[in-house]
Amino acid sequence: MYLIQILLPLSDNQGQPYPRRDFDRLKEELAGRFDGVTAYLQAPAEGLWNDRGKTDRDDIVIFEVMTPSMDVSDWRRRQGDLEHVFRQENIVVRYWTITLL
Repeated sequence: MYLIQILLPLSDNQGQPYPRRDFDRLKEELAGRFDGVTAYLQAPAEGLWNDRGKTDRDDIVIFEVMTPSMDVSDWRRRQGDLEHVFRQENIVVRYWTITLL
C-alpha cells in the first residue's frame, strides 16, 4: 500500500488566496479516483525554505490518498497539472510504502 501526499500553498506568489473551489475540485477528483481522500484544510501547516539566501514562507494544505499501486508517471502528470492550476514552479508530491494494521 502507498500513501501519497500533495502539499499545496493556500495563496499564490503575490499573496492572493486561491479560491476554495480549486481545493474542493481536487478533493472531489482524488476521492473519486482513489475511493477516498484526507484533506487537511482547516489548520494550515507552515512551510519554510531557503531561496537564494532568503527564507520564504507559505501556509500550506495537505491532501493524502492511499492506493495499492503507484503509477509514478500518472502522478508526475498530476503534479504538472497542479503546478499549472496553482501557478507554481514546483508542487511537492511525495509517497511512502506503508503497512496497514
